[in-house]
Amino acid sequence: MAVTSPAVSPLLSLPGAVAAEAPDEGVAAHYGDPLREQRRLANGQGFVDLSHRGVVRVSGPDRLSWLHSLTTQHLTELPPGQATVTLVLSPHGHIEHAMYVVDDGEALWAHVEPGTAPALVAFLDRMRFLLRVEVEDLTDAYAVVYEPVPEPPADSALPARVTDTGRELFLPRERLAAYGAEHADPAGVWAYEALRIEAHRPRVGNETDHRTIVHELGWIPSAVHLDKGCYRGQETVARVQNLGRPPRRLVFLHLDGTEEKLPATGAPVELDGRQIGFVTSAARHHELGTVALALVKRNTPVDAVLSADGVPASQDVIVPA
Repeated sequence: MAVTSPAVSPLLSLPGAVAAEAPDEGVAAHYGDPLREQRRLANGQGFVDLSHRGVVRVSGPDRLSWLHSLTTQHLTELPPGQATVTLVLSPHGHIEHAMYVVDDGEALWAHVEPGTAPALVAFLDRMRFLLRVEVEDLTDAYAVVYEPVPEPPADSALPARVTDTGRELFLPRERLAAYGAEHADPAGVWAYEALRIEAHRPRVGNETDHRTIVHELGWIPSAVHLDKGCYRGQETVARVQNLGRPPRRLVFLHLDGTEEKLPATGAPVELDGRQIGFVTSAARHHELGTVALALVKRNTPVDAVLSADGVPASQDVIVPA
């Protein structure tokens, strides 16, 4: 999957900003106190600059039925304002893109992983045929900003994706600097990622590799509708759902708090000295301490104490064994 370099956010000029590293380069990792920033977000305060994420808009009268036929989610009757997640799979059912979408009645807006919008738009353009749709990469024109407020913004003209954990604004990029000057309590992506990990929400590129399938991550039913027509990769989804079990499963790990080391993404997860998986994401949580997500072999005992990058770790089940 092709990835392009993100632009540097003007909000990196805010006081205390420390730049994030890949895959979140271009925005702030934190503004001086990541644990305090987490607590504020958990209490419904502040905002997170996600302007490094890609923005894609699909317009035209056939947009919902067309995307319904290509992706994993049931979209033909998606009402305006309702947020959902839909995935683009390979022909063999491996996860390629996650689209975090909302339709405003005239166009569908989506944000995607940093640097991946050009590849997604190129794929969608190849699949348009004679349908009445237009696909645009608007990453240069719009920036995503997260606010932990689960209600629509006061500016009804501003595209926004509202979920039960907050709202994701599609803010015209020329307004981003002014937004940062006008709003208090910025939080970096370290805080945002810690809360994502706590909520067991997978992320393409972290929780996925070239062979990840949807059942391994617990993305059914939130991102995959099992009672819809054919789409690319659907045969694998149906076969695993009806006949088999996924080879791996996503787990949430509580790591030994006496260790200062944060496990690296891709670091081995071991049981009795034998590698049975790898760390996908890790963070320091303001209440839970050091936590991580990991992909492990499905038959790994759920009560086993594992070793994540050499750190003892207990499991919480996300995907049943």
